[in-house]
Amino acid sequence: MTMRARKGLTGTEGAEEGFTLVELLVVLAIIALIGTLVGPRVLGYIGTAKAETATTQIRNLGNAVELYYLDVGAYPAADRGLSALVQSDGAAGWNGPYIKSATGLDDPWGRPYAYEAAPGGFKIRSLGRDGAAGGTGEDADLESAAN
Repeated sequence: MTMRARKGLTGTEGAEEGFTLVELLVVLAIIALIGTLVGPRVLGYIGTAKAETATTQIRNLGNAVELYYLDVGAYPAADRGLSALVQSDGAAGWNGPYIKSATGLDDPWGRPYAYEAAPGGFKIRSLGRDGAAGGTGEDADLESAAN
């Protein structure tokens, strides 16, 4: 039997096919339920990923500062900061760039990493998501190990 013949037998010939409003509302409710369950979890992963990215970037910047130190014999001056890793600051022995581009000098939240030079060492720091000192979770400060 063909499709036309079946329709004629069941009495649905000429009826419009499609979804009812109730069916559409049920599907939308299911999608909304899944979104409310999955959404916060995904956003939490994004925040955690940014903090982990910042930690990795701080470690890589620290390694670049150490390479600068090996070439120049001193850590970058505080007034020049991390930009000395990308462009020569006139120091004798500079053999950079030590990182690929200046975009690597910003944390995942779009703010530049803070660099502090101290006698015999340095510190690289990000203030976290909130951009203020202190905080917990995604707002916690991240910094390099003591050098």
